Amino acid sequence: MTGPLDGFRVVEMGGIGPAPFACALLGDLGADVLRIDRILKPGSEPELPPRFDFYNRSKRSIALDVKKPEAVATILKLLEQADILVEGFRPGVMERLGLGPAACHAANASLIYARMTGWGQSGPLAKEAGHDINYLALTGALHCLGDDDRPPPPPLNLVADLGGGALYLVVGVLAAAWEAKRSGRGQTIDVAMIDGVTHLMSAFQAFRQQGTWSEKRADNIVDGGAPFYRTYETKDGKYVAVGAIEPHFYANLIEVMGLDQRQMPAQNDRSAWPMMRSVFARVFASRTRDEWVAAATGRDACLSPVLTIDEAPSHPQMKTRDVYAMFDGVRHPSPAPRFSRTVSELARPAPRPGADGRAALVDWGISPGDRQALVAAGAMADL
Repeated sequence: MTGPLDGFRVVEMGGIGPAPFACALLGDLGADVLRIDRILKPGSEPELPPRFDFYNRSKRSIALDVKKPEAVATILKLLEQADILVEGFRPGVMERLGLGPAACHAANASLIYARMTGWGQSGPLAKEAGHDINYLALTGALHCLGDDDRPPPPPLNLVADLGGGALYLVVGVLAAAWEAKRSGRGQTIDVAMIDGVTHLMSAFQAFRQQGTWSEKRADNIVDGGAPFYRTYETKDGKYVAVGAIEPHFYANLIEVMGLDQRQMPAQNDRSAWPMMRSVFARVFASRTRDEWVAAATGRDACLSPVLTIDEAPSHPQMKTRDVYAMFDGVRHPSPAPRFSRTVSELARPAPRPGADGRAALVDWGISPGDRQALVAAGAMADL
């Protein structure tokens, strides 16, 4: 592995969603990520073929039956060598397995123990089930999205799972690891998606208390209310996105559109925004998406094409920066961010659960005898 986290060792308790994504990001950055997967039933296959399991790239996998004491003892031995443990179960599950923070810190006092949940480790909802949309709903963020005449739409699972969850987990473990270098002591990190999303909403909480943000959807500057910050349908049924907030960019956009700014209401006259949106919609409908892009290129008008998932990789900006990379015969997003010296790279495709058991245990200091005992006890899949 290469990358700035080369030498970091991460044990991930297999799960779904933000915790695996966070660990894939750590793996992309060079960490040695060992995922503890469940043992597949004989003849069965993973629900998602590994080739398309992007959240599990840059990792190795060992399949253990964590209900067996031999497996728990092995995980504790692995943690003696680890810098970070990541788990995404409901509160109390790891404790029932004998792998709670107290047990793990007894094995390694400098371990960073990261717990990823939606609601957090405490509070009346802590043990309730949920998904991205549920966590997003509780923060006030979901209510801000979409048009006011229809229900708020789910913004994929980018905001709570990945933004408020996975990325805050990565920030947390790296900060705690830095502190552990000074103190020699690990700690437990309670990563809750509701915390992360609320933190992401900082500016809007401030705007609301200032009185400059309406609770009505599509009525504000960056929620689609402003005519100069929204999407418009074009002549060919496609879309452009405009984000000309600053006055000089707005003036450039008006010029590209062929309008006379002297005959338009003031840019930030909110009472005129509905009328201005109608004018903008009519103008943008007069040309195709690509015609508008051609007219705006080089003009600092903050206008972009709204590309589909299939179109995005072919855009010249994306191609020039190699934002995507072909890996294992599949188009992957390239590692991000980018480093000038410790370059990150895609080194491992996602493994089949348990595929790396033998080699990983050797690398992590588990003896062949202990491995054989695990297999004999039915606590490990020996692939």
